[in-house]
Amino acid sequence: MNPSVRHSRRRFLKTSLAAAGTVMAGPQIIRAETLGTAAKAAAGSRIGMGFIGMGLISKGHLGTFSGMKEVQPIAVCDVKAWKLKEAADILKQKGHEGIVATSRFEEVLANPDIDAVCVTTPDHWHAAIAIAAMKAGKDVYVEKPMTLTIEEGKAMVEAEKKYGRIVQVGTQQRSSPHFRIAANLIRNGMIGEVKEIYCQLGQFPQPPENEKVVDVPEGFDYDRWLGPTPFYEYSENRVKGNYGGGWRCYWDYGSRKFGDWGAHHFDIVQWALGRDDTGPVEFIPKGFEGAEHHSFRYADGITVWRDKKPNHGHMIRFIGTEGEVHVSRGKVASMPKELIRHQFTDDVKVYESTNHRQNFIDSIQSREPTICPATVGHRSGTICQLAGIAERLVEPVKWDPAAQKVTANAKAAEMQDRPRREGYELPDIG
Repeated sequence: MNPSVRHSRRRFLKTSLAAAGTVMAGPQIIRAETLGTAAKAAAGSRIGMGFIGMGLISKGHLGTFSGMKEVQPIAVCDVKAWKLKEAADILKQKGHEGIVATSRFEEVLANPDIDAVCVTTPDHWHAAIAIAAMKAGKDVYVEKPMTLTIEEGKAMVEAEKKYGRIVQVGTQQRSSPHFRIAANLIRNGMIGEVKEIYCQLGQFPQPPENEKVVDVPEGFDYDRWLGPTPFYEYSENRVKGNYGGGWRCYWDYGSRKFGDWGAHHFDIVQWALGRDDTGPVEFIPKGFEGAEHHSFRYADGITVWRDKKPNHGHMIRFIGTEGEVHVSRGKVASMPKELIRHQFTDDVKVYESTNHRQNFIDSIQSREPTICPATVGHRSGTICQLAGIAERLVEPVKWDPAAQKVTANAKAAEMQDRPRREGYELPDIG
């Protein structure tokens, strides 16, 4: 068990005895919630959890984690006061009282009752908070893409290793049976040699031109929301949480559609091809020398296309020399059709998880890696970031996956990292 969980239990018991005043030799009456039930573990043995970033995706995490018998919600954090209240109210409605609400993630990380954090901020805050959390001895569930830049990803991997923490990146498609079936079929050569892969990402609008500058709403620490990114006068769209746009449209805070759906689908490509410790070697942007689609290529020639058709109604289409696999959330198909009925026995099998959040909790308890640790999240995120760099430059980007360096393009190489505003540097891993 996580040493910090044991520490929380000891602290809880010590506090409880002190509150009782006198330890009696006979039977004691203790509240049922203290002892726990079959549905809810004893309070002292639960994993104390803090939630940082109370945007759209956080609601699912709040609802699921707070309902787990192994988890005790402790704190919520956001730079918007109304989001804090909303999150605390959600937990209160679920029977969790005394939730700490703060705009400072540092207060969450300093809380000794917190064993793990769930980081669901916009992308530009992921790395700094996650690294600080690991440094503080917390395990981390962090939304995808794991980081904003390649160099941040390297730092995350270093922190995961140095501090021995459990990390789960929120690429939850790996915990879906449909994507697992697809990955197993491809890993076992059931469609022959893979030649091409089509991934459907869709489009985001461009940020509005000449955005209307308005006053920062009361109760919103806008400068802290911007964090390490350049300062801009406040506009509503820039900070808006919206799956169809908002902050996701800006290069300052993410990698647009590459960091949105690409973070999911490219992760499955890596998994299915068995390349979680490496990556592609070249990225070609749409528009370069008339290219109709964005693409990237692995050293063996496998090419991944963005938004190329036909996709046969699926998010990802794997095309091999002897067949195809088509997969989406909730469905999987193959050509020939009987492939998906293959019964795996002595075949190669990928890591099996049926619930991404539960896999995180199980890993905290076992201290075994999650289905998507920082090492994996970094490699998948690197694809999103390199594809975004190629798109912004409208130039090919060559990548050395072993050295993890851009080659033959100085402008692209500089974009492996981004300048950070003073006062918002990454934590020193040391």
